[in-house]
Amino acid sequence: MAALLERDRHLIRAGQVIMADKGFAGRTFEAFVTGRLRAHLVRPDREDEPVRHGRPARCRQWIEAIIDPVKGQLILERHGGRTEPGVFARTGRRLLAPAAAIWHNRETRAPIKRSLIAYDH
Repeated sequence: MAALLERDRHLIRAGQVIMADKGFAGRTFEAFVTGRLRAHLVRPDREDEPVRHGRPARCRQWIEAIIDPVKGQLILERHGGRTEPGVFARTGRRLLAPAAAIWHNRETRAPIKRSLIAYDH
């Protein structure tokens, strides 16, 4: 994970919060995140550690509530792209289409903003 974060370091701003699982516990990784990336690492506390962050379960549930429909309902894992630009285009299309529909519903003052039934052809 440290190698991935180092490679894409330009995507992380100083002071940004990085949520992680308790598997990312370790002084070396935490020193890398706080020192090199200048970010804050938030992960569940292990039983053998003093309480620092507690159990960020609510935030994790919120994230999972967003990721699950994106992966399942929008079928992002079966995108069908063969090249990196193809994957980005197909994934972007599947994310932007419902966002545009919800925006349109809001602009036209539709009674149910998140309804996509009118666009389901």
